[in-house]
Amino acid sequence: MKSEKSVLVVDDDRGHRTMLRTLLGGWGYRITEADDGGAAIELAQQKPFDLILMDIRMVKVSGLQALGEIRRYNPSIPIIIMTAYSSVETAREALKSGAYDYLTKPLDFDELKIVMDRVLEHKQLREENKLLKENLRQGFDRGKIIGSSPAMVNLLELVAKVAASEAGVLITGESGTGK
Repeated sequence: MKSEKSVLVVDDDRGHRTMLRTLLGGWGYRITEADDGGAAIELAQQKPFDLILMDIRMVKVSGLQALGEIRRYNPSIPIIIMTAYSSVETAREALKSGAYDYLTKPLDFDELKIVMDRVLEHKQLREENKLLKENLRQGFDRGKIIGSSPAMVNLLELVAKVAASEAGVLITGESGTGK
């Protein structure tokens, strides 16, 4: 079963935040809201989010300012910028500042879903890659497993690779073999 992903929605437009909360909640995401970039910075420092959806133009602290600040202490969190005032220059600046993607309002819900799925899949792959590299550096801890045959060593290495993913695993074998 997939874990519920947490999304921080940052927009000074209450109606837009409400719409996104309803939409994303229906898609199975756990939503936290912020009404400006300053609040987003505080929230992102207090708890981990899988993804941030942030408006670029807000009254107190802009989305670009918040993006830069969040990137300073958490460069791995994916941030998607949204704006009703799209221009090539704004998009370029957002992407240069570290935004994962850039969407224009009114949002196309199909496009939003595709972008969010792609962002979260990419984030998961990066995390799995990091974990696998760490496991290779440290070697696999066999714990209380007694077997040391080449087949058992191969099996344990395979288990270590799959353990961090959400992939389903089917274990087969003769009855009574200790699957």
